[in-house]
Amino acid sequence: MQHLDDQTRTELEAAAFRRLLQHLDANKDVQNIDLMILADFCRNCLSKWLVEAAEAQDATLDYESAREYVYGMPYAEWKANHQAPATDEQLAALEARQARQSSVKGEA
Repeated sequence: MQHLDDQTRTELEAAAFRRLLQHLDANKDVQNIDLMILADFCRNCLSKWLVEAAEAQDATLDYESAREYVYGMPYAEWKANHQAPATDEQLAALEARQARQSSVKGEA
């Protein structure tokens, strides 16, 4: 990527993040467990990262507010309307993913 000044880079990153949230909102059928299996992050991770970023900037953002921003609605509402129960196959795939991640990190 060509050199960008910090302000432009920050604006582009923010725009890309907003576009990611729009994409996730338009694809509510993509379950968090599927995101975790494939990419090792989900909507809840994005919410936690926002809270961490706020803390790094000495700003106040609680987890539930961050989740409402990421989900586009209160989490309980999203969960009730869009979250399907995890299948045995999804749970097994997530467990296998987590085991691979642990072995990569040298955990036992």
